[in-house]
Amino acid sequence: MENMPGLDRRDFMLATIGGAAASVVLASDHAAAQTAASNMSGGTVYTGDVADGKQVVSTLDVADLEPGKLHRLYFRGVEGPTGQPWLVSVAVLKGANPGKRVTLVSGVHGDEMSSIHAVQTIVNELDPAAMSGTVMAIFDVSRPAIESMGRSWPNSSRGAGLIDLNRVWPGDESGPGAPVRHAGLLFNRLIRPNSDYVLDFHTGHTGIDAPAFHLAKMDVPEIRAMAELFPIDQIFDNAGYPGLLSDALFQVGIPAFTPEIGNGRRLDLTMIPLFVEGTMNVLKLHGIIEGPIGRTGRDTGIFVGNSLFPVIATAGGIVEHLVKLTDAVSPGQKIAIQRDMFGEIVAEYTSQVDGEIGGLRSDATSEPGNVIAFIVFNRTPPSGMEQYPE
Repeated sequence: MENMPGLDRRDFMLATIGGAAASVVLASDHAAAQTAASNMSGGTVYTGDVADGKQVVSTLDVADLEPGKLHRLYFRGVEGPTGQPWLVSVAVLKGANPGKRVTLVSGVHGDEMSSIHAVQTIVNELDPAAMSGTVMAIFDVSRPAIESMGRSWPNSSRGAGLIDLNRVWPGDESGPGAPVRHAGLLFNRLIRPNSDYVLDFHTGHTGIDAPAFHLAKMDVPEIRAMAELFPIDQIFDNAGYPGLLSDALFQVGIPAFTPEIGNGRRLDLTMIPLFVEGTMNVLKLHGIIEGPIGRTGRDTGIFVGNSLFPVIATAGGIVEHLVKLTDAVSPGQKIAIQRDMFGEIVAEYTSQVDGEIGGLRSDATSEPGNVIAFIVFNRTPPSGMEQYPE
């Protein structure tokens, strides 16, 4: 365990402004930050191109769009190695009346299909003629990764490389590498200037089974109020760190958090409705749609933990889990065993903390150093190390 991969918890804290002070700063600066961001674009810029019958924009200001309608557009992202731009699919539901602006982001990682399906479902259930405010939905931020259903952007730099787009926000329009520039374009010309609140939908990464959970800064009242409106299993009260979209938005005064919808590479049609219901609750909270609040975390007995402990494989072989997702565990409890090709036990794994299972390796085999399980809990990790699960 001495060489456990991960990030020291201090790294997670670098991105937060700090406890109650952060809440005050966020609340006081929110309106000013949004006014400044709204003035960045100078209005919508249409490129003159049309793709699949939809206009292409290089800058969007939702204030320019006709109220009471659904607008489907393509946003012109960075160019690929053949010189063609990556087009990002965007739907804007412009309410008939003015109000708050909520942005729903999906497809930052290319293997996160349930995140995209959830946002599609939410859009299909909304009627802009009956809305106050605006909902902007982004479906395929990392289109090159989605094309191969891979987690990362296949960047053509020093040969082929894989870049995790959720480690480079807010990006840089003139930065080194296409993914960094793509992030900069989206952040400056699409997301930031059109958002009062952002929900950045993800799933657990390929190879890890995960429950319905959030990554959220629960010490920030505006974020906590939204995160608790979802009838899900767990919340990882996470301070975040530089490079994450939710953190980059927080740094410019936009409350944002990360709903995580189960597993990568497939649609979880049982879990997706929980996040649709929670998002509708958020839209009701902000007065965008009307109606009673549905089920929330109170109804599901949501577990909130401020730390995440990874159980790491010490051997190679076939892994047999002895626990299920969301099971409560205690120190010393055996949670998995591992066998070699003869069927002999080569490793046994136990919990070192009181908490709940927040992730389990889905592949039957594992090499040394892989994560066997994540445990969500509420004290400092014994190792002083954490990994980020999305």
